[in-house]
Amino acid sequence: MTAFSNHQIVLTAIGEDRSGIVSELTQLVSDCHCNIIDSRIAILGNELTFIMLLSGDMSAISRIEHTLPTKGMELGLLTMMKRTSSHNQSEFCAGYTLEYTGIDTPGTLSKVTRFFADNNINICSLKSDTYEEETELKMRCELEFNIPIDVDIDQFKISFENLSHVLNVDYIFRRIR
Repeated sequence: MTAFSNHQIVLTAIGEDRSGIVSELTQLVSDCHCNIIDSRIAILGNELTFIMLLSGDMSAISRIEHTLPTKGMELGLLTMMKRTSSHNQSEFCAGYTLEYTGIDTPGTLSKVTRFFADNNINICSLKSDTYEEETELKMRCELEFNIPIDVDIDQFKISFENLSHVLNVDYIFRRIR
């Protein structure tokens, strides 16, 4: 990336899921001469949520800031933007995923994310949902995270094992990097 294209903006669009919305938004990004660095889409209920990290020179970023609100209204979308800068990756010794499942119990995700915060571990991505199995409502969650150099991974795993018993969840840790 050159010095002229190092500006970044996070764009979020939420609206009723229907064919063509993603195409319309990505075309707008292209027309404004921005580049999609990263993106995520999720369907929550009947709503599409589209998050993108865009880069471009100052005029491209300004162009998207001025054209998105109008295009969003035309498409029936709630849009939001925020300028940002490149993410400074902290030093870490390994990357992991944690997958856990159990009976859907209010507060489980909150307790798991609190556990990560208390251990000074940032969550890189998180996906959770519920599903029916026989007559019970179950939950499942997948988190991706990096272990900072100063965190003892073995002690972290032991502590999570204790938490998993309290929360009554089954889990798997997988090293991914």
